Amino acid sequence: MCYYLTYIVRRGGNALSTWQKTFQRWQQAETIPASLKKSLREMEHDTEQIKDAFYNYITFGTGGMRGILGPGINRMNVFTVRRAVEGLARFISEHRVNYKDRGVVIGYDSRHQSREFALEAAKVLGVHGIRSYVFKTLCPTPLLSFAVRYFGATAGIMITASHNPPNYNGFKVYNEQGSQITSEEAEAIIANINGVTNELAVRVLPEEQLERGQLLQWVNGEAHAAYLEQLKTITKLDADTVSLEKDLAIVFTPLHGTALDLVDRGLRQLNFTNVHYVKEQTVADPNFSTVASPNPEEKQAFTEAIALGNKVGADILLATDPDADRLGVAVKDGRGEYTVLTGNELGCLLLDYILRHTDPLLFPSARMIKTVVTTELGRKIAASYGVETLDTLTGFKYIGEKINEFDATGETFIFGFEESFGYLINSFARDKDGVQATVMAVELAYYWQQKGKTLLQALDELYARHGYFKEGLDDLVLEGVTGQKKIQAIMETFRHDLRDAFGSIKTVAVEDYLAQRKVFVQEDERKESLSLPRENALKYVLEENCWVCLRPSGTEPKLKWYYGAYGKTREEVEARYDMMQETLREIVPAALKRVVS
Repeated sequence: MCYYLTYIVRRGGNALSTWQKTFQRWQQAETIPASLKKSLREMEHDTEQIKDAFYNYITFGTGGMRGILGPGINRMNVFTVRRAVEGLARFISEHRVNYKDRGVVIGYDSRHQSREFALEAAKVLGVHGIRSYVFKTLCPTPLLSFAVRYFGATAGIMITASHNPPNYNGFKVYNEQGSQITSEEAEAIIANINGVTNELAVRVLPEEQLERGQLLQWVNGEAHAAYLEQLKTITKLDADTVSLEKDLAIVFTPLHGTALDLVDRGLRQLNFTNVHYVKEQTVADPNFSTVASPNPEEKQAFTEAIALGNKVGADILLATDPDADRLGVAVKDGRGEYTVLTGNELGCLLLDYILRHTDPLLFPSARMIKTVVTTELGRKIAASYGVETLDTLTGFKYIGEKINEFDATGETFIFGFEESFGYLINSFARDKDGVQATVMAVELAYYWQQKGKTLLQALDELYARHGYFKEGLDDLVLEGVTGQKKIQAIMETFRHDLRDAFGSIKTVAVEDYLAQRKVFVQEDERKESLSLPRENALKYVLEENCWVCLRPSGTEPKLKWYYGAYGKTREEVEARYDMMQETLREIVPAALKRVVS
């Protein structure tokens, strides 16, 4: 026993708690790598740090797990990855046919230890006789989704933490359809993971043994080439236009991530050759050295792209996040300054472009899919073409699930998007695809350029036709075990003490996705059932096409609240938006004070 834990026992006179015992078990284990041993020694006298790292296993949610790198069962390291893969392997062996030969596809991004975690996953799968297809180089998340279907695999694993800070990494699981695992699949996988009680004892096979037994097969260019062939099919340009060399001036940055190769080749397939890359950010840097955050939702991520755009006179700037499943776009406004489009704005522009170039005979069976926190402008646009809109819970995994259902229903997927910069144009991938979105956004900008208009002018036309919509997002960071309890308490406050108004805008109904019911506030609280899956989220449906939604983040220690305003004029929507924003910034902290007191 280390001196520090001995000291705790002698001073307190009590037996060690569970987290202290786990910490001690890690200290004494001979299999702990030297780097983790060093970190264990450094945290030895920090009780709170030890408790946070060892009090509980890192959460495996509905899609996987994501967390801070370091020692401990509540951290991302080789042992928590092995434990997760062991549970996944047990699930596959119970629920999939011919699973050993079909195997699992494994991809990884540019983050610290991503390649190491990918190989650890293969080593665990090998113990079960399950073949792994591991990408030889960095792999965008949408390519992993595609590759699962391409190889006919039983599952996919993507090692990524998306746009989280550099000290994070993550582990996402995909099912045999190439989409993120369903809630039912997640429950079964979690049950198997929970059956692994000693993460330090999970068996692995050496890499050399895997290769000799053909249990490890490296993926080189084959999947990339097949993906690019599919990427050609999404264009709405005719063959003559595709053959033209286009003068649209483009700046692209992968933000130190994985998208460069596929985006470059995808644009060249359509003869977009006037492309300028932010050189420093084409380097796969796990520290994301040139940005405060590699998140294309934030304007600071475009700082270098804007500088290059001004230098070369770019018409459009594009940035993908490190695993290339999200896309941000910036274009010049009336003052000649670059402005970053919101995810809702770009999604609506893409939707309108796709629908105006789609055969109307497809519209009766066509479906546009969005999440419950995505702009209602999308529904208006789709309806104007006679296309039905389907709503899902927050998270692209639910959009993927809905697309999978179309194989049986005969419905046609036309477009899917969410407000957080996730888009899918064609279902050869079954998760949001920043590569598809990049190529289509460039094509969109070129289309409007040929008509003498910017994307902002095209957006103004949509508002003039359908009304003005504006959406916002705020959050409250509450870290640690106590933070999670506070978030849950705030949710319960809004769930049980229904608000009848937000500012001057009255509540019509409350959709409780955890209880799967809709309560009509102004109709003596009449109730209806909801068919969406269970999730800890609430949506207040308000008058005048306005709404508010609250939900805990699935990947960060945050309570998020989304809100959307509508107006017949720009002035009207701005006034309602400001009022809702101000109201929410008052009542959510007030709810926190009540639960704390």
